[in-house]
Amino acid sequence: MAGGRPLSQCVSGQPESPSRRAAAPGVFSVQWVSRWGRVAAGLVLTWAAAVAAAPAAPLDLAHSPTLRKIRDAGVITVGYRAASMPFSYLDGQRRPVGYTLDLCLRIVDAVRTRLAQPDLELRMMPVSSATRLPLVANGTVDLECGVTTHTAERARSVAFSLTTFVAASRLLSRKAAPVNTLDELRGKTVASSLATTSMQHLHAQNQARGLDMTIVGALDDADSFRLVGTGRAAAYAMDDVLLSALMASASDGADYRISDEALTTEPYAIGLKRGDAAFKRLVDEVLAGLYRSGEIHTLYKRWFQSPLPPRGLNLNLPMSAALRRAIEQPTDSSDPAHYR
Repeated sequence: MAGGRPLSQCVSGQPESPSRRAAAPGVFSVQWVSRWGRVAAGLVLTWAAAVAAAPAAPLDLAHSPTLRKIRDAGVITVGYRAASMPFSYLDGQRRPVGYTLDLCLRIVDAVRTRLAQPDLELRMMPVSSATRLPLVANGTVDLECGVTTHTAERARSVAFSLTTFVAASRLLSRKAAPVNTLDELRGKTVASSLATTSMQHLHAQNQARGLDMTIVGALDDADSFRLVGTGRAAAYAMDDVLLSALMASASDGADYRISDEALTTEPYAIGLKRGDAAFKRLVDEVLAGLYRSGEIHTLYKRWFQSPLPPRGLNLNLPMSAALRRAIEQPTDSSDPAHYR
């Protein structure tokens, strides 16, 4: 598949060679020269099909330090964001909820099954844009379930699941002083959240194009939104779906607009500890199963096209063509061009 690895490679870590296929359990290469040979081969193939249809065997923990740690501690730790609606945020009872968290809860259930630990404790840990990836890299967080773009640079320190969403970074501004392109921000102040790809893009474009922008880093989306609302920034650069959620939840949301021009393409994924192919394989198998079954469309409708807790906001956001392709042909590509 151009631009990304096929699912068969994503969930195994590397392409399967003919020699590995021949040695795989439950797979047979049978030659026969007589009718009795054909009958025997049919029996063997029937038995092989039954083996293939059987429930997955427990993972070999020798190949997964993450699963060994989870088993020994009796705890799996999920990192969540407190205010990134609809992916990961707190509901009216201050409980973490959201689209990405729903995906991660499916993965937690799979881990419980594979480890034969139905009572495995789920620990929810708040993370920020600045702390999320370091906490995954050092093993504190097992699944980073927020709004994180998979980039080649980030993949040097953490691993990523199959793509779970595709967004585009755009500019939010006041309708009274609209901003549609970066060129319109020449000599002006623009905000973005710290440790985000939007912030990195602003710095890169500012230097490359000599825009003389003043770039302000805010702690989170809400802070950046306030900078625009109070006139301290002309625009806020962030992923369009998050900007839409901010506008929908703000009492004066109708006073803002989102630029038509996209700055970047952002493939979201779940962050995992690097160097654990067995754990990534389990995560990717769960996500691919949701994609194949069509359950992903039910989850999407729940979080993007239905009233959201706690205030009943409805984003009314149709699924993009890029996300549909990522569901039909699962990939863990970090290349933005793959999704255009």
